[in-house]
Amino acid sequence: MNAKPNETVIAHARIVLADSVIEQGWIALAEGRVAEIGEGRAPAGAEDAGGDLIMPGLIELHTDHLEAHYVPRPKVFWDPVAAVISYDGQLATSGITTVLDSLRVWREDGAEEVDGRAGTLAAAISAARLNNLLRADHFLHLRCEIPMPSVVEEAKELIGRPDVRLMSLMDHTPGQRQFRDEVKLRDYYRGKGGGMSDAQLDELFARRFTYQQTYAASNMREIVALAQEYRVPLASHDDTTEENVTDAIRDGVAVAEFPTTVEAARGLHAAGIDILMGAPNVVRGGSHSGNIAAVDLAREGLLDILSSDYIPSSLLMAALQLPQHVPAISLPAAIRTVTKAPAEAVGLCDRGEIAVGKRADLIRVHVAGSVPVVRSVWREGERVA
Repeated sequence: MNAKPNETVIAHARIVLADSVIEQGWIALAEGRVAEIGEGRAPAGAEDAGGDLIMPGLIELHTDHLEAHYVPRPKVFWDPVAAVISYDGQLATSGITTVLDSLRVWREDGAEEVDGRAGTLAAAISAARLNNLLRADHFLHLRCEIPMPSVVEEAKELIGRPDVRLMSLMDHTPGQRQFRDEVKLRDYYRGKGGGMSDAQLDELFARRFTYQQTYAASNMREIVALAQEYRVPLASHDDTTEENVTDAIRDGVAVAEFPTTVEAARGLHAAGIDILMGAPNVVRGGSHSGNIAAVDLAREGLLDILSSDYIPSSLLMAALQLPQHVPAISLPAAIRTVTKAPAEAVGLCDRGEIAVGKRADLIRVHVAGSVPVVRSVWREGERVA
C-alpha cells in the first residue's frame, strides 16, 4: 500500500486519540483534514516520526503573552505587527495551533503599558493574518475589567469582529478574588510597575475602590448583555466565594478562569461550568499568588481546561505532567485539557482531537526526561514549524 497523491502520511508514532493511545500507529492527512488513522504497518512513503508522540495541536484560551512582545521593556513599544509575528512563532514552537489572544479592554489613568491598546493589537493580528504571516490560528479573547469607566465603550468597539470567541469578566479591585491579601497585591505591583512606592499604591488602590463602587454594577450588566447579543461565550475570573459562584451562574458563564478556592471550584463544577486553571500552576506545583493548586483541583475531578497564561511552553509541559501528579488521569484525559475541552468550550468543534474528518492540526512531540520538545507542527495539514 502506498500513500495517495496529495496525501501526507506520518508513521511510527504514538498517536494520542481523545480516549486512547495507538502505540504503533500512522495517520494520513489530505485537504487539511485527517483522512485515515491506522495501526501497525504504514503506507509506503510515510514520514517516520521515530516513535514520538503525535497529538492534536494545542488550543489556548487565555494568554496575555503578546503583551511581553509588544512592550518588551517599560515604556518601550515595539512595532505591533512584528510583535504579533514574534509571539505567534513562540506559540507554534510550543505546540499551540489555535490561540485566543487575550487583550486588555480597559484604560486607566497613569497606565503606560498595554492598557487601552486592545484595538491596536487586534488590528495588528488582522494585518498579520491578512498577509499570511501567522503559523497558528488566531482568535480574540476580550478581557473586560468591569470597574473601569471605559470598559463598555471599548468592548463595543471590538465585539462585532468575527474573530471574537470569548469575553472574560474581571475585577481586580484590591482585597478580593485573586488578591484578597493586600500585601501580595502590593508585591505584585511593585514588581510590575518598576518599583511603585507605598504612596503611589495607596493612590492606585483608592482609585480602584472608587471605580468599583461607581461603575462595576452597571458595567457588568452591559458587558453580559453585549456577550449575549453577539453570542460570545463568557468567562468569569478568579472566583473565590459562594457569591462569586452565584454571579457566574446568573451571568451564564461557560468557563471559570483560575478559581482561587476549592469551595468555589466545587460550586462551579456542580453548575456545569468548565474550570480553567493555569499550566504554570501545575509545572511550579502551586499558584504564584498563594491560591489553590491546580493539581489539588485535578485530584478532585475539578479541572477541565489548562491555559499557558504567561508562559506558552507551560501548556504542553503541564498536560504531560498531569498523569504523574494524578495517576487517575490518563494521558488522553490530560491532553484533552489542552485540546478537545478548550475547543468545545468556545465552539471550535472542527478541531481538538485526532479523528477522521477533523482539522489536521497536529504536533509531533519528543519527550527528553521531563522536558517535551515540539519537533513538527502541522496546521490544516501544512507544516508550519
